[in-house]
Amino acid sequence: MLRYNRSMERASNTLQRIMAQALKRLPPEQLPEAAWDFAAGKMVAEKTRVLGCEAGALVIEVPDANWRAQLYSMAPQFVARLREVLPIERIELKLARPQDERGRVGLPYLHSKKKGTHEGH
Repeated sequence: MLRYNRSMERASNTLQRIMAQALKRLPPEQLPEAAWDFAAGKMVAEKTRVLGCEAGALVIEVPDANWRAQLYSMAPQFVARLREVLPIERIELKLARPQDERGRVGLPYLHSKKKGTHEGH
C-alpha cells in the first residue's frame, strides 16, 4: 500500500514553482509551447502541437478524436498549471488536418468548440 508522503509533495510543489519562474523568463513567442510542454508532459507534448494563444485560449492541435477526448477530460488540470505562466481561461483542441499521400494538407481544421461549453473549466 502506498502512503502519503508530505515531503515529496512539498518537493514537487517547489519544483513546479521553479519551473513556472523559469518559463516566465522566456521570450513571449516561446512561452506558449514551453508552457504546454511543462503542463502536459513529454509524452503528450510530443503527440500534440501548440497552434497559438488567442482570446484567453491556448489552441492545441491533436492527432485524432481519441486524443481530443482524453485531453479534454484533463483540461482543468492543464489550465490550472498553465495559468501560472499564461493568461488563459481554457484550452481549445483542434484535430490535425489529414494529409494525402503526397504530404499536402487535406481537409480544414475541425473544431472541438461546442456552443455553450468552456473547455478547461
